[in-house]
Amino acid sequence: MSFLNEFKSFAMRGNVVDLAVGIIIGGAFGKIVSSFVADVITPPLGLILGGVDFSSLAITLQAAHGDNPAVLLSYGKFLQSIFDFLIIAFAIFSAIKVLNRLRLHEEKKAAPAGPTKDQQLLSEIRDLLKQQSEKPDSAVVKNDPPTTP
Repeated sequence: MSFLNEFKSFAMRGNVVDLAVGIIIGGAFGKIVSSFVADVITPPLGLILGGVDFSSLAITLQAAHGDNPAVLLSYGKFLQSIFDFLIIAFAIFSAIKVLNRLRLHEEKKAAPAGPTKDQQLLSEIRDLLKQQSEKPDSAVVKNDPPTTP
């Protein structure tokens, strides 16, 4: 198999396509959560903490000199990223929990399938073998040659 055909076979598998769709949706979901944290969660939290704007929280490592900007350690943006992560992790945890409940509900709801034809045939063979082994020895024909003293 050529490299190109092998790659085509790999890329067209269902799992790879599902993974690609999940990554794209996850990226979009990440933007939504970032906006939620930055625009909805952080402002009231900053207000509670005395009007602090998290994005502007920083430690100045070196002051600005002329045209050179100040060197800042922006820990407020880092805190906002932590809030983003926690909200995304909680949302994913909740979604998986709901999906697991739905899956368990569907499994309970689905009636157990009857035995397949192969399983039925094997059961019949087992039953016939069991019946043959339960017959008394006198019913079993022996092909041993007669012994002479």
